[in-house]
Amino acid sequence: HATYEPAILKQVAAAGHAVGSHTWCHQNLSKTKGSCEFRGKKESVDYDPKDEIEKGISAVRWAVGGPTAPYFRFPQLKEPPDLIAYLGKRNIAIFSTDLDSFDFKMRKPEQVRQSVMAKLKKHGKGIVLLHDFQHATGDGAMDLLNDLKAGGYKVVFMKPKFPVTTIASYDEAIL
Repeated sequence: HATYEPAILKQVAAAGHAVGSHTWCHQNLSKTKGSCEFRGKKESVDYDPKDEIEKGISAVRWAVGGPTAPYFRFPQLKEPPDLIAYLGKRNIAIFSTDLDSFDFKMRKPEQVRQSVMAKLKKHGKGIVLLHDFQHATGDGAMDLLNDLKAGGYKVVFMKPKFPVTTIASYDEAIL
């Protein structure tokens, strides 16, 4: 998705936000077969999970047009041990979640807000998984941030000490 609207990522990075990555085609990295969208059509593909990671990192770097954060989240929260080790050797931090909003199942911003706030109330704190491309999430984001502030919660900014290093062959591949 980073290559669809690179201007958005440029704007996010220019505003001072840390931008990490999430793979090239959102594959379940515990497998080597899946589907990927090419020119608006889903196609079956065979893939190497490390290629998925590296192409995603290079795509985000390309879209931002500059350095990006050494942060990664596994699609579908599937974290194969060999890829955890691989990312560790690459000095890339893995982020996961404590609470899934399941916002992809919701159509109204208020549903997303209620889901997140109820789960936080139950657990007291946590990293919340949201999908910014879901309309209900995007439309309700400002109100959710206000709800969090009113509820005494804090949004924590993770500032990387150094940018992620891309691999030249993957930079070339995504072009």
